[in-house]
Amino acid sequence: EGGIMLFGNSDGKGTEGAVAVNAFLWRASLDTISFMPLSSADPFGGVIISDWYSPPETPDERFKVNVYILGRVLRADGLKVSVFRQIRSEADRWQDAAVGADVAMEFEDAVLTRARQLRMQAVEQDS
Repeated sequence: EGGIMLFGNSDGKGTEGAVAVNAFLWRASLDTISFMPLSSADPFGGVIISDWYSPPETPDERFKVNVYILGRVLRADGLKVSVFRQIRSEADRWQDAAVGADVAMEFEDAVLTRARQLRMQAVEQDS
């Protein structure tokens, strides 16, 4: 099915390196957080963790994103995003701050939209 990422032999028969996450969700997640530095990306476990990122327009605020791809199927419940926010205090220390409830959902929507685009491109290339 093209939706599962495989690592292994180039002949495609190597299943010892099969990844249990959806390839479109994986690629879309990386694309969506490409503006942030990556702390780690584990294609086998389906976990992407960004490093802290401060938007140029708000240097006293920074964000970190954790993306969890939960399965092989391209579905909304196959993705979980956690967003963390910190604000620089008067004492020049980073303090945890609230993140709007809709931020993670908007991020998930952006990843899902991108994943659908990637899937459509793959379908068009195959036909």
